[in-house]
Amino acid sequence: MSDPVLETLLLPLLSGEVEPGSDPKALFMRARAGQSLRDLAPAKLVCEQSFAPDRDALQKSGFEVLAEVAETGFDLVLVLPGRQRQEARAQLARAVSKAVTGGQVIACSANTEGAKTLESDLSDLLGRTEKLTKNKCRAVWGTVQVENLNQDLLEKWSRLDKPRTVLEGAYVSRPGIFAWDRVDPASALLVSHLPETLKGRGADLGAGFGYLSRAILEKAPKVAAMDLYEAEKRALDLAEQNLSAFKGKRALNGIWSDVTKGLEGPYDFVVSNPPFHQAGRADRVDVGQGFIRSAAGGLRPGGDFFMVANRHLPYEQTLSDVFANVAQLADEGGYKVIRAVKGKGGR
Repeated sequence: MSDPVLETLLLPLLSGEVEPGSDPKALFMRARAGQSLRDLAPAKLVCEQSFAPDRDALQKSGFEVLAEVAETGFDLVLVLPGRQRQEARAQLARAVSKAVTGGQVIACSANTEGAKTLESDLSDLLGRTEKLTKNKCRAVWGTVQVENLNQDLLEKWSRLDKPRTVLEGAYVSRPGIFAWDRVDPASALLVSHLPETLKGRGADLGAGFGYLSRAILEKAPKVAAMDLYEAEKRALDLAEQNLSAFKGKRALNGIWSDVTKGLEGPYDFVVSNPPFHQAGRADRVDVGQGFIRSAAGGLRPGGDFFMVANRHLPYEQTLSDVFANVAQLADEGGYKVIRAVKGKGGR
């Protein structure tokens, strides 16, 4: 698939406008795989990626991938900042901190996802930047020079996405995580329609910072175990903290993976508020459909799948294809809650 943001990020290197040296030590934050990266990647490139599908694609392409890079002293730092502004600013500050004096930082965003703000923010940090626009995206770059750095801003922005308590201290979260500082109304609606009689071993697909799983453990005393599947490791680490009260009382397992590739199972029940955006604003119904198929594959015969989704998303056909019985439990506030039962024969 075409990735115009990645392609534009690399253009300053291809054009020679940025020359990091003959054998640069390079870091790519929020890295994504693509042919343009394979064609250009320096030999000493380290990729940082905490989102499982992108991690998997990079590893398949032969790159070294770490969820978080502790090392500093890079000659070149590439970064694709997130859409949430506090997280994006923290990522820019971290990119600058990872570079050596005289090193280059290159960042890129789509025009529809804050490219002008990105240019302004990196300029505020470095003192001077250059830009290139193409593919409806903007690449911005600059040299890290101590005399030009805004040290106060660098320190302030470095703290912007740190974990902190939210919801009156009930949870720990951080910017950049889905619905990071609130209870998502779709998840709350799903919780309200989950029975207290849930029992056995369950799975939460796309667990986020742990709201659904914790609500289930609080509501259904006969649930003995919960596996939390989450593609974003930063969220999964938070979920572990938010469910700490249940450690030693219920069996808990965090699984950093791409749910669409399948579940460990078998489960007595599965719950999910599947994502429908990935690296863009367009609806991605294929992600939710993948969650549905994985849920069916991971359930024992007769097991229950409870999901919530935006009303307009077309999941009913996929549900009917892989489950024996499908029923809508609620249609409120633009969301639908659905229960599906796996047939005794496996379907």
